[in-house]
Amino acid sequence: MALPPRVYFTLQEAAARWDCSLADIAGWASVGRFDIVTGVAPITIGTQIITGFAAVSPTEILPMFRRCGTGPFKSVLRRIRPKDQDEWIMIMDPAERIEVTLADLLIVADDVRRFETDFDLLRRPASNIGSTARYDWDGMYITLMVRIHEEGLPAIQAEWLGEVQEWFVANSESGEVPDERTIRRRLTPIWKALRGS
Repeated sequence: MALPPRVYFTLQEAAARWDCSLADIAGWASVGRFDIVTGVAPITIGTQIITGFAAVSPTEILPMFRRCGTGPFKSVLRRIRPKDQDEWIMIMDPAERIEVTLADLLIVADDVRRFETDFDLLRRPASNIGSTARYDWDGMYITLMVRIHEEGLPAIQAEWLGEVQEWFVANSESGEVPDERTIRRRLTPIWKALRGS
């Protein structure tokens, strides 16, 4: 029996899927291409009980998405928009404000698929049926997971980048390997999430 489709993607997963930066994702969300959401435990705001997925305002947490990587790892939400509503709700009581990390921020899978269709990204798994991907990203990610499980993270990100480059050289059937910038774009969100910075 096949599993049902995914419900959501983390921002790091979307960045890897679209081969872009987290700053790009925040930018697209800020102009309404899709919502960035987080899960909200039941809270009372005024007379309304809010729970489930709620949209966050990317512009309020923009420092988390600095391209230079110096932004904070956490941010506090002062307003949210429940997924079934059009209006933003201010969280007036500081005790009710919601703290989020990058790992808490998601894009609903329906929005991911719609965005990919709108911009002809063709990065959904079904698009690769009958064709061969240029680089074996899945194999590289599996190798990274095994490495982290068995040995932990390397001391510095540059060492990790070097290991991935060596993996591609050793495992490329065509002799082609992704350039350093492309690898770094895919590794940096993972590195930051695992390092908690």
